[in-house]
Parts: sequence; structure tokens; C-alpha cells
Amino acid sequence: MKSAVIPQIRVESALRADLDSVLLPGETLTDFVEASVRNAVEYRRMQTNFAARCDASLAKYERTGVSIPAVQVIDKLESMLAKRRKQLGG
Repeated sequence: MKSAVIPQIRVESALRADLDSVLLPGETLTDFVEASVRNAVEYRRMQTNFAARCDASLAKYERTGVSIPAVQVIDKLESMLAKRRKQLGG
């Protein structure tokens, strides 16, 4: 697969210095930029998917008038959080 190039951007020297100061040992500027772009793309993808689910949920509610009580939603979220904390050993 042929690779593509991300355009260069000009930044203030202070931002470049800040960037250089947070690079991990052995990490290159290219590594950092690629990881940052990948993270930003994934974040945007999650935002878009979340918004689509919200729109679909609202449309369903408007169509049916049926919703889940907030207490039930919060209980489920707290349960998911507790499970994840247990998985992480916290």
C-alpha cells in the first residue's frame, strides 16, 4: 500500500518548543504527529457516532413517546463504571 503525506504546517516557535519538550525518549516528531492525528480521527469518529445515536434515540422517543427513566440509565452507567474499575484493579 502506498503511503500518503500529511501537509506541513507552520507553528509558532513556542509551540514547537513545547512539543519538543513533551516527546518521549526515542519518540520522533513524526511519531507524535502521526499518533496525534490518529487519536483526533478516532475522537471525531466517536463524536459522529455518538451524535448519530443521540439523533436516532430522540427520533425514536418522538415517534413512540417511550423513554428510559434517568435513574435506570444512571444505575446502568454506574454498574458499567464499577465493572471497568474492577477490571483495571481499582
